[in-house]
Amino acid sequence: MSTRTFRITVRGVFDGLSTDQRAELVARAAQHDPLRAAFTPEGHLSYELAARAAFTFRFQDSGEEEEDILEATERAEEAAKTWLTERGYGYKNLRSKAEDLSQAPLGKRQRRAAAQKHI
Repeated sequence: MSTRTFRITVRGVFDGLSTDQRAELVARAAQHDPLRAAFTPEGHLSYELAARAAFTFRFQDSGEEEEDILEATERAEEAAKTWLTERGYGYKNLRSKAEDLSQAPLGKRQRRAAAQKHI
C-alpha cells in the first residue's frame, strides 16, 4: 500500500484583535507573507493584515487510505484553532479544503515526463 500525501488549507478571519495583537501580527508579517507560503506538517500561517483580516494555514499530512484525508483535515483544523487560541487571537468563519495529491491531475510538464518514461 502506498502513502498518500494530503494538502489541507484552513482559512478564516481574525476577529476582535486588540491593538497590541494587531501590532504583534504586523511586526511578524514578514514571517507570514503569502508569497512565502508552503504546505508543512506543522502548518504554515500566512496573512496580509494591511489588505484584510483573513488568514490561511497550510498543512501537509499523509495517510494510507483515501478516507484518511478526513482525519488529516480534522487534525489540521485543531492545530489551527490551537495555535490561534494559545496566542489569544480571536477568529471566525473557519473552513477547510483538503486535496489528495494522488488524485490531482497531472500538469503539462508532469504529463510530458510521464510520457518520456514510457518511450
